[in-house]
Amino acid sequence: MISPTKNSRSRTSDFEALKSHIHGKLVEKLDLTRVSELEGDSLRREIRVVVEHLCDTENPLLNRSERERLVEEVLDEAFGFGPLELLLKEDGIADIMINGPRDVFIEKAGRIQRSEVTFRDNDHLMQILDRIVSRVGRRIDETSPMVDARLPDGSRLNAIIPPLALDGPSLTIRRFGSNPLTLEDLLKFGAFTPEMVMFLEGAMKARMNMVISGGTGSGKTTLLNTLSSFISNENRIITIEDAAELQLQQEHVLRLETRPANIEGKGRITATDLVRNALRMRPDRIIIGECRGGETLDMLQAMNTGHDGSLTTVHANNPRDAISRIETLVNMSGFELPMSAIRKQIASAVHMIVQASRMQGGARKVTYITEVVGMEGDVIVMQDIFRFVQDGVNDQGKAFGHFESTGVRPRCMDVLESHGIRLPASLFNARSMRSS
Repeated sequence: MISPTKNSRSRTSDFEALKSHIHGKLVEKLDLTRVSELEGDSLRREIRVVVEHLCDTENPLLNRSERERLVEEVLDEAFGFGPLELLLKEDGIADIMINGPRDVFIEKAGRIQRSEVTFRDNDHLMQILDRIVSRVGRRIDETSPMVDARLPDGSRLNAIIPPLALDGPSLTIRRFGSNPLTLEDLLKFGAFTPEMVMFLEGAMKARMNMVISGGTGSGKTTLLNTLSSFISNENRIITIEDAAELQLQQEHVLRLETRPANIEGKGRITATDLVRNALRMRPDRIIIGECRGGETLDMLQAMNTGHDGSLTTVHANNPRDAISRIETLVNMSGFELPMSAIRKQIASAVHMIVQASRMQGGARKVTYITEVVGMEGDVIVMQDIFRFVQDGVNDQGKAFGHFESTGVRPRCMDVLESHGIRLPASLFNARSMRSS
């Protein structure tokens, strides 16, 4: 007696073989090198007719659902990202982690789970990866086995291949989606409270320099996108990123992206190069997707020389760690500056640190809004304005807690009021705010 599992595997194997056969027939019938010249939905509709005809001639016994699935997957192989398309089209997936062709994992609703999606082999996965990176002018091969790139919907991809990855090409995709989360979405999800938003909006409009701090996957980029929505359309904004992720909605935005070295090891353009060039482009605000090297010093100098209202992100677990991280990054610039001088630069350049954290269970919260007050001796003085306090973990393994106002009136209120921004004094009264 044949087990249901073996029968299922046999049908899957037959389906994959038929799909590969029809794809091969399609390649024979069409000059797929012309696909890039014939972009658009009309081309896909025309090719769909050809694929449907091939399905009918190669295996007329397919039922309607199998036929439709086969047509879609062949089209994805020809024009899209193959099996990846299924995951990219599915709502609710935050991360896609591919550890070789057979081990595909996703994060959904804060939990990591194995996906049924697989690739035929390493060559198939490499083919899809080449298609992704070539569309954004990047390359990945044995001489350059690591790459950061972006997908058309704005999602971020990191890939590493053999010989560095021992089990085959490995991809990590951070999903952002073509429709970024709005301020209303984050309020609904309990990422922060209306009171916190009111203060952050005022600080952005008063051109306060902000650093968004957080760990991997804590929602730094989403938060940066949200805060940038408070920037006036009259401002000229220049963004600088390694792989473009920001989705600013203003009219006057110039997007700059770093460039890796070519196959000869030449032509590399770093974030430091772009920051220095951006200063000559008459920016009102500069936004660096993430400070991770020597460009941090140039960013601080820009903040200190009239480019108020600039934004960046850093990897750190709390506001005090964010300051230490910035100090370390400045030292990577190659200039031997005394620590006291670095701290004075930071204290005068950075006005606010907004801490984003990923809580147990997957929820993202703004856990601190901290003001940088100034210097006392060689120490940078900060004060928390708002914070999130975790009260525990529920039966579903999700953290819960409440926001609170610390009762501290921000020193920057005079600056906000000089820009015509009036916030109610009761906003900063010590109290617990909406729980979540």
